[in-house]
Amino acid sequence: MKKYSKLKRSMSVVALVLAVSNPVFANIANWTTVGNSGVSTANDGVVIIPTGFSSVDWISTAGGVMGNNGGYGGTNGSTVTSNAFSVNAAGSALTFSFDFITSDGTTTFPDYAWSNLYNASTNSLVATLFTATTNPNGSAVPGSGAGLPTISATINPATVTVATGTGSTVWSPLGAYSGLCYAGYGNGCGNTGWVNASYNISNAGSYYLNFGVANASDTLYDSGLAFVGTAVNGTPISPVPEPGEWLMMLSGLGLVGFIATRRKNQGTNMTYA
Repeated sequence: MKKYSKLKRSMSVVALVLAVSNPVFANIANWTTVGNSGVSTANDGVVIIPTGFSSVDWISTAGGVMGNNGGYGGTNGSTVTSNAFSVNAAGSALTFSFDFITSDGTTTFPDYAWSNLYNASTNSLVATLFTATTNPNGSAVPGSGAGLPTISATINPATVTVATGTGSTVWSPLGAYSGLCYAGYGNGCGNTGWVNASYNISNAGSYYLNFGVANASDTLYDSGLAFVGTAVNGTPISPVPEPGEWLMMLSGLGLVGFIATRRKNQGTNMTYA
C-alpha cells in the first residue's frame, strides 16, 4: 500500500510538471479583455457550439469601452488579446472559426468586427485576418467601409451575408438588443453563422492574436462576435513560458528526479523477513 501511495504521489508531480510545461488556453479567460467578453458553455440563441467543442468565446459592443474601435473610427467596442505564443516553423497554419451577430441594420450604422495578428517581439501588425460589417445589400464578411483593410486569411465561405429574419439576433451577449433589429429585419440585422478562417504564418517566432468588435456612429443596437478553435497547426495556441514558469518546470523536474532516486535507494536497501 505504501509503495502504491508513493507511486501515486510521483505520478501527481509528473502531471503537475506536464501541466506547467504544456500550458493551453482553454478559452479567453486567460486573454486580456478591454470591454465585454465571455465564454458560453451551452448553445445560446443563434450561436450553436460547433461539434467537437464544449464552449465558445465571445465579445460584444454591449458594455464596450468608448474609443476602443481598432482605429477604424467607431464609437465604442470590445477587444480580446492573447498572450504571446510560439510558432516554431515557417508556413504554420493559424486557424479559427467565427460568427458575427449584429442588431444594427442599414449602411448608416455599419457595426464591424475584425481579427489581427501581431509580431510579439516588435508589436507590429502582421496581418488583418478577417473583417465583418453590417451590410443589408451584400457581403458582411469580408467587411467594407469604416476604413477596413483587405483581409489576409482564407475564409470559408469566401463571401458571407447575414441570415436575417425574426430571431436571427437572439443572443444574450447583445444585452438589451438581443432579438431586436434597427429599422426592421431585412436591413442587415442577423448573423453570419460559423465562418472558417486560415492563415499561413510566414516566419517562425512569437506572436499574439487580437479580436475586436465595434459600434459605428452610435452606441445603440449592439453587435458581437463569437469565435472558437484558435490553433496553430491544429494545436490550441499556448503562451511563451514566463521566467517564473521555466523555474517551476525545472523545479518540478528536479523533484521528480529526487523522488525517483529516493524510491530506487529504498528498493536497494529494503530487507525482507
